[in-house]
Formats: sequence, C-alpha cells, structure tokens
Amino acid sequence: MLLSTPAYFVFLVGFFFAYWMARRYRFGGLAIVLFANYFFYARWDLIYLALIPLASSCDYLVGLALGRSNKPIVRRALVTASLALNLGLILSVKYLPHLPWLLPIGLSFYAFQALTYTLDIYRRDAEPTSSYLTYLASASFFPTTLAGPITRLANLIPQWSKREVLSPEEGSRALFLIGLGLVKKLVIADYLAEHLVNRVFDLPKLYSGAEVLTGVYGYAFQLYYDFSGYTDIALGSALLLGIKLPANFNRPYTAQNIADFWRRWHISFSNWLRDYLYFSLPGLRSRTKIFAYLNLVITMTLGGLWHGANWTFLIWGVWHGTGLAVQRWWQVLRGKRAEPAGKTSHVFASLVTFHFVLIGWIFFRAANVGTARDVLAQIFSGTISFANVTPAFAIVLAIAILAHFAPTRWYDGVVRLFSSAPYYAQAAAIAAATLAIQYAASTSPAPFIYSRF
Repeated sequence: MLLSTPAYFVFLVGFFFAYWMARRYRFGGLAIVLFANYFFYARWDLIYLALIPLASSCDYLVGLALGRSNKPIVRRALVTASLALNLGLILSVKYLPHLPWLLPIGLSFYAFQALTYTLDIYRRDAEPTSSYLTYLASASFFPTTLAGPITRLANLIPQWSKREVLSPEEGSRALFLIGLGLVKKLVIADYLAEHLVNRVFDLPKLYSGAEVLTGVYGYAFQLYYDFSGYTDIALGSALLLGIKLPANFNRPYTAQNIADFWRRWHISFSNWLRDYLYFSLPGLRSRTKIFAYLNLVITMTLGGLWHGANWTFLIWGVWHGTGLAVQRWWQVLRGKRAEPAGKTSHVFASLVTFHFVLIGWIFFRAANVGTARDVLAQIFSGTISFANVTPAFAIVLAIAILAHFAPTRWYDGVVRLFSSAPYYAQAAAIAAATLAIQYAASTSPAPFIYSRF
C-alpha cells in the first residue's frame, strides 16, 4: 500500500476517526495504532505479522533487561543480541537473495528505529518503557515503515501520553504536508522519471551529451522530490494523530559544502550514522587525528553499502566519505576562513557542492559501474542536442528547481494561506487534486525510490 495511492488515504481516513474516538482511553488509542501498523504491514505480506511482533518483543525485553542490569558484560551481551537481530533483518533481505523468501519491502527503517531504543538505553541516554503496547505501537509506526524518517523511539514513545486534542493549526499543517507530498511525488518526481530520466540511465549512448546531462539534473530533483514527498506525507499522516516526526530535508541543494549537505539531506539517516556508527568507531579519542578522517570514509562507505550490495553504492559511499574527510581537513587547516563570505561566494560554493553531489548521484542511480561510465562519457562527449527534451519536461524541471530554491518565508506564507481556509475546504481541495492527478497521470504511481532500501 503505497502512500501515494487512494487505498492509503482510505485507510488513513478510517484510522484517523477510529483513533480519535478511542483516544480518550490510552489503551484504546494505542490498540488502534498497533492494529493499523500491522494491517499496513499485512497489506504487503502476511509474513510481517510474524516477523515484526517477534522482533519488537525481543527488543522490548532487551530494553527492560538493560534498564535493570548494571553488569557491563550482561549489558554488552544484551545490546549485541539486539544488534544481531536488527542487522540480521536488514542483511537477510539485502545480501542473502537466495533465501526461500522474498519480502516486498525491506525492514531497514524499522530496524534503525528499533536500534535507537536499545542503543539509547545501553548508553543510558533513555529509560525503557514499562508499557509493552506502547513499545509495539511505536516501533512499527506505519508512516515511517517504508522510508522513514528514522525516529528515535525515546522521542516518539512519550508523545502517546499527551492529552491534547488535535489543534486546527496542526490539522491544517498535516493536510498541507500530505497535499504537498502528493504534488512532489506525482506531478514532479514521477513526471521527470517517466519523460527522460529513466530512458537516459537505461540507454545513455542513445542520447547527446547535453540530453544526458539534462537527465542527470532531472534525476537529482526527481530523487529529492520523490523522497521529500514521501517524508511530507509521512509527517502529515503522523501529525493528524498529534505525533511530530523529525524533519528529514532542508533545501539540501543550497548547501555550502558536503558536510552542510548531509545536515540537510536525509537528516534522520545522517544523524543515525553520526550518533550510532561514527561515534562508535574506534580511534576518535586517539592522538592520531587520522581516525577522525578515516572513520568518516568508513561510515559513509557502510552507509552506501546499506543501500545495496552493488559496486555503484560502494563508490557512492566512498565518494561522499572522501568528500566529508577532505572538508573536515580543510576546515581544520583554514579555521574560520574556510567558510565562504559574500553572496557570490555562497552561490559559487553551492554550485560546487551541488555538482559534487551530482557526480555521486550518477553512480547511485546507474544499474552498474559500466552504465555510470557511459553516462559520464556521454556528458563529456561535447555533443549538443535537445531533441529528446520536451518543453513540458523543461518546464517541470524549471518549476522543481525554482521551488527548491524559493525562500523559506514563501513556503511559510503558503502554509498560513492554506491554514486560513476552512478545514472542509482544505480536505476537499486535497481530495480533488489527488483524483485529478491520478486521472491525468499516464501511468500508475511509481513506488517511492527509498521504499526499496
């Protein structure tokens, strides 16, 4: 059940009313959430009804044991068991394709969220919850199932205890986020993919260098609008329940350097890698400063391999890890002077950073290293023709670029304008827009790109 399909919104509307009717009783509200979570998983495959409750129960028990034990050897054994369980869920799907089962969706985002719980308790940054139902409902929370944002369970669990009802402001913002996510996904991301990007990456040698470069630019914005569109729908869905999930994007292509990019792109994932992987690697406290740089490369390389067992993802991870290490070295070498000063310098830094990221996206998108090499060869071939770039594609790409770089205050103004309309007008506008988009689309909605990770 994709978050961009009518079936999901029928499910969401029914769940919304059921939740708020049962919300007066804490047990009733959590029971509805848990039922919705498992129903969402079951729509993909019934095997999840065995895997998710079993994994969640194990982590809940590990959390309780960690909270009660002070013996280092016991605590290490418990957290190791949680790591083995959750990393096993990820690796069995990504790296063991010969197994007799094939799951329609990965469990990466579930596993990452579950690990925040046991690792935070192990580090004594959080306390275990005593409510089994609360943990089950939080660990498998359906809006974050397919592609995040990765939510620390220590921040999510307390939100179920809030007694406030949904405010008109929160309801309006939730509907706006859902509508915005649909527009990003169906109007921009899917259109860019269908009308040039997919063809360029499938057969790059059939297109001129200018067309391939245009397709690569298109992919950069397709990926952003696809992924941020999912995030907006997830955030809006959770906010309809009064639950606030962490932000995942902040105009990433305006970044001044590669470190700034990772503070803006897939924020919850980069924070997870920093807090739970980078800081856990050995050598950071060593007098040998090389580990501060080497561990950045290791962290991003593992982040690349998480996307799949493919040389292209390995190269993508090493590319970003090396970029982060060089950026760190440059900042240490130059100090405060490393930051660009002046508007022109900021624009230049953003352009350089964007194109550094763009090279990485070529490997990220290409089916293999050979295809990535062909894409790069065509770009540098110098051939110029735009015969396969339609005016409609150019317009959609231009809108995508302008919308991404629009000032934040414009976005805030649109939210206020939407919020000032009556709630029934907001809901009707979103429903009408969804039906119109679905009807006008030449193909059914494509799966969200990150749902396969």
